[in-house]
Amino acid sequence: MKNNLTNLLCCLLFLLPVLSDAHAPDQSYIFFRIYESSIGGHFAITTKDLNKVLHLDLEKGMSLEELQPYLPQIQAYIRQKTAFSSPLGSYKLRFTKTTLLDGASLGDYVESHFVLDGVTKIPDVLDVRNEILLDPSTPHRGLGVVEYNWKAGIHNNESLVSLRFSPDDYEEQLDLAKSSVLKGFLAMIKSGMHHIFIGIDHILFLLALLLPAVARRRSREKDYAGTLNPPPGKWAAWVNDWLPVEKFKPAFWYVIKVITFFTIAHTITLSLAALKIVVLPSRIVESIIALSIGLAALHNIYPIFKDKDWIIVFGFGLFHGFGFASVLGDIGLTGEFMTLSLLGFNLGVEVGQMLIISLIFPALYFLRKSKYYPKILIYGSVLLIIVSLYWFVQRFFEVRFLLDNYIDKAIRILLGQE
Repeated sequence: MKNNLTNLLCCLLFLLPVLSDAHAPDQSYIFFRIYESSIGGHFAITTKDLNKVLHLDLEKGMSLEELQPYLPQIQAYIRQKTAFSSPLGSYKLRFTKTTLLDGASLGDYVESHFVLDGVTKIPDVLDVRNEILLDPSTPHRGLGVVEYNWKAGIHNNESLVSLRFSPDDYEEQLDLAKSSVLKGFLAMIKSGMHHIFIGIDHILFLLALLLPAVARRRSREKDYAGTLNPPPGKWAAWVNDWLPVEKFKPAFWYVIKVITFFTIAHTITLSLAALKIVVLPSRIVESIIALSIGLAALHNIYPIFKDKDWIIVFGFGLFHGFGFASVLGDIGLTGEFMTLSLLGFNLGVEVGQMLIISLIFPALYFLRKSKYYPKILIYGSVLLIIVSLYWFVQRFFEVRFLLDNYIDKAIRILLGQE
């Protein structure tokens, strides 16, 4: 019985990614994008389904140029089978562009992008009629998904379904009243926190900076007075070159200094990049972020900028800001509410940083007087340098190593995908 239950749970874990996939057989989609004073989105229908209902001859892997002659017929069919209205009036469907999405075994998805003409104010509810491919003799169903709605805290959603259409129920109402500027702002804070929590490279950079927070380098004048200067053996000197701080205050102020310079730096570049004032290639940004971990760790072993740790923190913090900015682009933000988006996301990053530091710093402070702490600091820094170089080569030269396959497999196993 126990083995059967275990097997069942494993099967469910394996099926979870499939069940949560937004694109599935016998389904067509309407994706909505709700802006401050307009509504748009796109329809997604497979070429197989279009061939069936319109008696076309669309082939998988065809180009947009090859699709072009069929667009008037496809768009006329969509217009015939859909309608959009609200208590404020009816809206006319206007197509803006067409794209193709590879749907693997399902065939290509023809994505017909649209805006609703006549929308001047976002209504509390949007009435939607959708009869696309809804034939009682087939299992086909239509789904409505709110892909983007800043005020509702929704960015690039593809899996949470808001509307379901069937042959018996092809008229649905989309509730747009449950949204506000505050809700959107809180969602951006949450997004910033989420990014710092999953951004292992940012966390390792902070760790490299925090390792020396609870220790100080020996003073050549005081600590080595009357002794060999430095102790014999360069590696022994590096390991034994640290003493634990006696009081909490110096360690605390070091952390405050680190966070302040890091925050100032990444806030500057996050704003510049999000506003498209300065844009750098993501390959360069991600490579330098990886390198920043190693250089911060190397500074712990052999001071690069003596008594000027802030140079490393601020200098590389600028590139971490560009990394944060790429997330704002990934979640599909437009120019609307950009100030609040930047403020909320940045605040989320800071809250996330403080939570991470509140976990790491007390542990380091507790261990600082241990005879093993100098070794933790040095050996930990060496490990960070190795990881940093691995990521740098991987990102800069855009290569995959054999080890990556094992890491990916381990992650899939943990997620129940294998």
